Amino acid sequence: MNPSELRGAQRPLKIRYQQDPAAARITLSAQGIVDDTSISCQVGTRHGVVTAGLHPATGGDGSEACSGDMLLEALVACAGVTLRAVATALAVSLRRAVIGAEGELDFRGTLGVARDVPVGFERIRLRFELETDASPEQMARMVELTERYCVILQTLRRPPRVEVVVLGS
Repeated sequence: MNPSELRGAQRPLKIRYQQDPAAARITLSAQGIVDDTSISCQVGTRHGVVTAGLHPATGGDGSEACSGDMLLEALVACAGVTLRAVATALAVSLRRAVIGAEGELDFRGTLGVARDVPVGFERIRLRFELETDASPEQMARMVELTERYCVILQTLRRPPRVEVVVLGS
């Protein structure tokens, strides 16, 4: 996709959302199923079912996806797509990019070993390795705009209000 094709694809959406802000508000959803056969969750995706299970640091055998890895993978995917769109929109040649994410956490919190240790990631690093002819200023602008428009990165930086609803029988 070139810059004019990207603008052409996004222009009608931008006009619609300017004229009707409610049209821009959508709800994404995900669903998982847990049963009594194993300590895992079957998560349906548009591309098939992913079985998530315990990380080896919490007793798993590593054969199933780890939700922490999936969070980092979502961050990398979103940052990569956003970077590609930004480079396209800026008409900057981006031959290749490798996007990596690392997250540090202390499993003592997850396992309840130490109540003073938080559950979850303490630090996440997002890394961009860019193969481009862009100037240092253009590369900085690409990364700045990628940070600004990456949904997952911005969600991690400014967490939304999360509500928990329990239905049962």
